[in-house]
Amino acid sequence: MTRAKSALPLHAIAWIVGAFILVPVVYAVLGGFKSNTQLSGNPFGLPDPWVPANYSDVLVSASFWGQLGNSAFIAVISTLLVVALSALAAFAFARFAFRGRELLFTLFTMGLMFPFAVAILPIFVLLRTFGLLDNPLGVILVQAAFGLPLTIIILRGFFRGIPGEIEEAATLDGCTPFGFFWRILLPMARPALATVSVLAVVGSWNNFMLPLVVFSDETRWTLPLGIQQFQGQYSADTARILAYLVLAMVPALGFYAVAERHLVGGLTAGATKG
Repeated sequence: MTRAKSALPLHAIAWIVGAFILVPVVYAVLGGFKSNTQLSGNPFGLPDPWVPANYSDVLVSASFWGQLGNSAFIAVISTLLVVALSALAAFAFARFAFRGRELLFTLFTMGLMFPFAVAILPIFVLLRTFGLLDNPLGVILVQAAFGLPLTIIILRGFFRGIPGEIEEAATLDGCTPFGFFWRILLPMARPALATVSVLAVVGSWNNFMLPLVVFSDETRWTLPLGIQQFQGQYSADTARILAYLVLAMVPALGFYAVAERHLVGGLTAGATKG
């Protein structure tokens, strides 16, 4: 009983934080089912009548699906690239001893202190030099480069926490270092891989400045750029803008829900093996 009472403040804080997060989302979802008159007259009530045309108009828009495809392609390739490279680098930093290891790792961590906005001009010049403007690779490579420091730090910490006896046993069984990395370390690192994958996908999905600099062709636009253009085109139609925003969030939220299940499953499996 005393333990339950001591947890009440934590529960109250969790509910308050959850309300701050959930209320704007619910407002946007319901606002997308309203007319502009309903939004101005009854902003927090239920739609009466419901106006599904706001969502259906967005769903039949070819530009929305094109931007959705562009965002998904860039997010998936960026995530695969940053996770693959970071996992290999983190494995080397965590399991191998070589001269200059800590200095090199420090250089990676310094990347966290380098603001993207400061580098936008040299990045633009570099991409123009290599002909990567209006090319998805221009966004993918830069996102992967800026995602490496944090991902390497997270994975290195997880890899170092795996007991050395497991690697020694695998070596005695004839497993090469890469075989240990591929067959044993990566499956055990599912929680960490799920975490960095979520960070990479969400970061790519919400990235606005880099696609704005790289893409001038509207057919290459991602969803954040499409939202800006949509807001300018329908500035007086707030309900339709809310519908567009909600539909743009759905894929990222769906991925997060799936990744969260894998994350929880991996943590449970790790605890059971331990």
